[in-house]
Amino acid sequence: MGIFGRKRRTEDGSAGRHAAPEADDTIEDDAYDDEDGPELSDVSDGPYDVADFDDDGVPRIDLGSVKVPVPDGSQVQVEMDPETQGVRAVHVVTEQGQITVSAYAAPRSGGLWREVSSELAEQLRADGAKVNIGRGKWGLEISAIVGDVALRFVGVDRPRWMLRGVIAGPQSEAAGAVDVLREIVRRTIVDRGDAPMPVRTPLTITLPDAVAEHIAAQQQQG
Repeated sequence: MGIFGRKRRTEDGSAGRHAAPEADDTIEDDAYDDEDGPELSDVSDGPYDVADFDDDGVPRIDLGSVKVPVPDGSQVQVEMDPETQGVRAVHVVTEQGQITVSAYAAPRSGGLWREVSSELAEQLRADGAKVNIGRGKWGLEISAIVGDVALRFVGVDRPRWMLRGVIAGPQSEAAGAVDVLREIVRRTIVDRGDAPMPVRTPLTITLPDAVAEHIAAQQQQG
């Protein structure tokens, strides 16, 4: 599964929120206005709701609300909040880039990713990124270039939850990074729970005991 590390969020908040572009499938930004497809993503081949999932034997790290596959040769990196010392995010670091998968409370009818992706594209442009909006397995995807970093965001809408995947890596790895991101998102399992939550609320991340103990030992040493 790889080694466990700690990562503090950078001041610009860039860690774990970006993903790599793929230039050959980008379309014009007015795709947002022309989109007439269903509000819910096609998830017949994943990602899965925990209630619909049968064990497939794929190794995953259990983070409570999401169970994320960890490819051979990758590392798991935990990002801590410097103020609360709580877990802010968990990243899977691969040769192609750093991948972060996050789940959020969403409407039963779906459509949250469409809304969030529009805001995200606007924010990236405001930050000076070169942004393209493209089509992927689950609908709209965002690719961008920020400095030397290639970025890709994908989103999946299901009743009551939305899953967002993002990868950040060097432009030289951009073509392969897209496939790695999509495969990890496809094999992720989401456990939304039954408790009512406001839309956009991040689903709680919990660490496996071994990871939590490792981080606690590092904190005592450092």
